[in-house]
Amino acid sequence: MVVFLFLVVALVVVVAGVTLAVVGGGENAPLPDAAPERLQDPLPEDRPVRRADVESLRFPVAPRGYRMADVDDALGRIGAELAERDARIADLESALAGARAAAHARQEQRPGGPGPEDLR
Repeated sequence: MVVFLFLVVALVVVVAGVTLAVVGGGENAPLPDAAPERLQDPLPEDRPVRRADVESLRFPVAPRGYRMADVDDALGRIGAELAERDARIADLESALAGARAAAHARQEQRPGGPGPEDLR
């Protein structure tokens, strides 16, 4: 029983000493705050985002997961570029449909049917 009490007291003393050393008791100053990790390779600002950019995007780990600001910025940028690309695709598809309709109307207006320029 005496040995058990001695071990408990020794454990308390060791834990208290380590706690004081970490918290900053004594001559040493407290441990400095670690600088927050930042996104190493953000999405490029000078060109559109490519698939490889998204695949290589890695977010630094924060105490509760990922930094919300970094993730929100990246998702906002990707979402904006996807919306821009969708609008561009819709414009090109409507222009193509208009060109096809105009070409079809020209072919129907010709009395002899398709000419040599239509075979290209």
